[in-house]
Amino acid sequence: MKERLHKSFFFDRIMKSFLERGQILEITGEVTDIIYQNELNSYTVAEFETEEGEITIVGYLPFISVGDTLKLIGKVVTHQDYGEQFKVETYEKLMPQSLSALERFLANGTIKGIGPATAKKIINTFKDETIHVLKFEPEKLAQIKGINYDKALSISETFNENMELWQIVGYLEKFGIGVQNAKNVHSKLGVNAIEEIEKNPYILIDIANNVDFKKLDKMALENGVAINYRERIKSGIKYAMISASVNGNCRVQKENLMIYCKELLGVTEDEIDENIIELKVLNQIIEEDGWVYLTAFYTAEKNIAERLVFLKNSPNFNKVSNIKKELKRIEKNSEIELSKMQKEAIEEINENNVCVITGGPGTGKTTIIKAIIDIYESHNKKVVLCAPTGRAAKRMTETTGKEAKTLHRMLEIGKIEDENKIDTIDKNVEPISADIVIVDEMSMVDIFLMNYLVKALFQGTKLVLVGDVDQLPSVGPGSILKDIINSEKINTITLTEIFRQAAKSKIILNSHRVNQGEKFLKKEEIEDEEIEDDFFYINETNQEKILNQVVSLCNGRLQSYGDYDFFKNIQVLTPTKKGMLGTKELNKTLQKYLNPEKKYLKEKQFGEIVFRENDRVMQVKNNYDIIWEKDNGEHEIGAGVFNGELGTIERIDDEERQIQIRFDDDKVALYQYSDLDQIEHSYSITIHKAQGSEFDVVIMVVPQSAPVLLTRNLLYTGMTRAKKMLIVIGNNSVIDFMINNIDIKKRNTGLEEKIKNI
Repeated sequence: MKERLHKSFFFDRIMKSFLERGQILEITGEVTDIIYQNELNSYTVAEFETEEGEITIVGYLPFISVGDTLKLIGKVVTHQDYGEQFKVETYEKLMPQSLSALERFLANGTIKGIGPATAKKIINTFKDETIHVLKFEPEKLAQIKGINYDKALSISETFNENMELWQIVGYLEKFGIGVQNAKNVHSKLGVNAIEEIEKNPYILIDIANNVDFKKLDKMALENGVAINYRERIKSGIKYAMISASVNGNCRVQKENLMIYCKELLGVTEDEIDENIIELKVLNQIIEEDGWVYLTAFYTAEKNIAERLVFLKNSPNFNKVSNIKKELKRIEKNSEIELSKMQKEAIEEINENNVCVITGGPGTGKTTIIKAIIDIYESHNKKVVLCAPTGRAAKRMTETTGKEAKTLHRMLEIGKIEDENKIDTIDKNVEPISADIVIVDEMSMVDIFLMNYLVKALFQGTKLVLVGDVDQLPSVGPGSILKDIINSEKINTITLTEIFRQAAKSKIILNSHRVNQGEKFLKKEEIEDEEIEDDFFYINETNQEKILNQVVSLCNGRLQSYGDYDFFKNIQVLTPTKKGMLGTKELNKTLQKYLNPEKKYLKEKQFGEIVFRENDRVMQVKNNYDIIWEKDNGEHEIGAGVFNGELGTIERIDDEERQIQIRFDDDKVALYQYSDLDQIEHSYSITIHKAQGSEFDVVIMVVPQSAPVLLTRNLLYTGMTRAKKMLIVIGNNSVIDFMINNIDIKKRNTGLEEKIKNI
C-alpha cells in the first residue's frame, strides 16, 4: 500500500506538470527492474527510479538493462488494470550519475567479463576515474584480480560498443525513426551505423522496417542534403516500388512511377529517368514493356514461369499406365462414384506434369486428391502434400488421412521468415524428394513462396496446384493462381458441379450464390425438403445488439440448440481488427463472458493483453524451433508450431515464466514469457486469418467497415469456412454491398505474360 501511495503521489506531481508543460514530458532516472522485455522488438515493461519516486515505464527500449540511467521522453497513460504508466516515445541513455549507479550498471551483465563482484572491485579501485579507465586506459583494469590484459581490452571494447548502441537510438530519433527500428539498424550496419547513415541517410529505406520516407526525407533535407542528391532520388524510386508491393503488386507502370516520384521528390522527370537508368545499371530494378520491377520481383516471376514450363515439358516419368482401370478400382473399393469431370481431372494429372484444379466448396477437390494419393502410392510413387499455412496443412491432413506439411517446413525456409523477403528471394532451398507434389489452398501462395517451391522440384516431378480462385488473394505480393490459370498454358480443370450431398447444404448453396453475385436463399425459394437447415442470417444494424447476439450464441445458446460448445467447435469471424466488432474488442468481450477472471485462474499481462488459463489462442507466426510433446499412446516429441494453429492455455507459471498451450491436435508446447508476441486471443479472428481453415460452426459478423474490406470474395471466403453451421450477423445493406462489390483492385503482375511468352 505504501509503495502504491508513493507511486500515486509521484503521478499526482506528474499530472501537475501536464498543465504546465503539455502532454509530452521528459524525466530522468534509473532502471531498477525489467518486468518484461520482448527479445524480438524490445517492447519493455520496467520499474524506473526517479528523484520523485518509482514508476512503471512501458515502450520500445532496445539495449537497456537494469542499472541503466535514462532520459525518457513520453507521456503518462492509464492502463485499465495496472493504473498509471509512463509511455516512452524515445529515450537517451546517460552515463550513470553516481558510483553506486555505475556499479549497478557494470554488474547487470551487459559488459561481458564483469559480474557483481568484479564491478565492486572496479568501482572501489578507480572510483570517479572508472569511466575514463574503461574508455581510454583499459590496461589499468589488469590491476583487478581475475582480469588479465586481454580480458581488460575485451571489457573496454564491449563498453565502447555499448556506448555506440546508446547513441544509435538518439541519432535515429532525429530522423523520425522509432526506437523499435534501432536494433534492426544496428544488426545491419554494426557499431559504425551512425557514420554510415551520415554518409547516406537514405540507406535506412533499405535496412529498416516501415520507414516513413517523407519524414526521413524532410529531416535529411533540413540537414543539408541536396534535393537532387542521386541517392535521395534512387531511394525515393525504390520506396515507391516497395509501397506498391505492400498492396500486392509486383510491378508499377513507368508512367505512374514517374508521376508519383515527381510529386514525392520534387525533381524533374529527366532526373528521375536518369536515376532509373542508374538503378538498372546497378541491377536493382528492371524495366520491361513500360513496367518497372524491383529486380527481386522480376527474377521471381521469370523463374516461376520458366520452371513451370520446364516441369510441364519434362518427361512424364511418373505416369501410371491404364489409368481408367485404376479409376474403376478406386470406385469399387471406396464405394464412391467419381463424376465425369473428376475422372477427367485425374486423367489430366496423369497425362501432364503440371496441373491446376480449381473450384468452389462441394465440387470434389478433396476427393480428387484422395484418389491421386491412392493411385500413385499403389504404384510405389512418393506423394507429398503441402499447404501455405499450418492450419491449411492440418485440414489437408484431416481430409486426406495423409500427413501434409506447410510449404515453409517442407522447403526448410522458415528461418528467413522474419527477414526482408526482397533480400532473401534467391536463397537456396532444399530439393523436394517426391514423385508428385500436391499443394492445397493455392490462392494463399504469394510470389516468394511459389518461387521457392518451383526451385525445389526435380525434373519429372508432378505438380498439382489445388485452390479456389475466387477466394481472397495472398497476403504477400502476386496473384499466382489466377495468373497461372489465365496464361492458358498450364492444364487447368475447373470443377463446377456441386455434388448431391453438398447440394443439400444451405452453406454451400449460399456460398455459390454469393460467388455468382446472388443474394442468400429465401425460405420460399427452397423447394427440396431435404436441404439442411445449416445456414442462418440475422439482419441487425445496431452494433451493440450484434455484439449481444454473438455473446448469446457463444455463451450457451448454441449448446442448447445443437450441443455446440464454444471451446470445442465454434469460431467467430469478422472482416476487421478495429471497432466494437473487430477482433480486438470481440476478443476482450468474449474472454470476459466465456473465460472470466477467477481467483483460481492464473493470468499473465502482456502489453495490453491479459492471457488467462483456459483462454483460446492462436499462433500468429511460424516458429520452427519451439519444442512440443504429444501423448497419443506413444510419447511423441517434435518441433514447430505454425501460423494459424489454435490452442488453449492450460497453465501459467510465474516462477518458470512460461505458459503451457495445448493445441487442437493435442501437442503441448511451453512458451516463455518473451515468446508471447507469437500468440493472440482467438475467440474471434479475422476472415483473412481463417483462410485455409474449417470450423464446425462459424459465427460471422459483418459490420459496416471500410469498403476495401467489404468485398464479395471476403464474404465468400468467410462463408466457406463453416462445415456444419453458419450464422451471418449483419444488415441487408452491408451484405448487398459486399455481394455486388467485385471491384477488387487488380494486382499489377507480369507472371501471366511471362508464362505465355515462353
